[in-house]
Amino acid sequence: MNKNIFKSIGAFIAGLVVIFVLSYGTDAVLESMGILSRGSLPMYGSELLIASILVYRLVYSVIGCYVTARLAPNRPMNHAIALGIFGFIGSFAGAIAGQNLGPTWYSWTLVALALPCAWLGGKVNQLSLSIS
Repeated sequence: MNKNIFKSIGAFIAGLVVIFVLSYGTDAVLESMGILSRGSLPMYGSELLIASILVYRLVYSVIGCYVTARLAPNRPMNHAIALGIFGFIGSFAGAIAGQNLGPTWYSWTLVALALPCAWLGGKVNQLSLSIS
């Protein structure tokens, strides 16, 4: 088996881990501070808080896709997009399964922006390589 396959899988997993650690780590800090409740988002009245959560999750997605692209043995943008497709599928499933865990607009915004975030992470990698 080609060793680049293992490097590709490692790059994918590394980006995924970055996204999960940053997202859930931030959630845990906000929960411990009493800003977020455990398990679900408020359905109404906290639009600014939920928008803030959305922003940091999208930023973390870009960072994770950047990490995947950076570690990819070849075709870094394809690797970033592959992680974005995984995020799209996961977000889509979460939007369907977790309809009562938060506002609908939050879940579907994650779905809609999964691939643009992946592209942006890959693009940041391209730009960082052209600068150095």
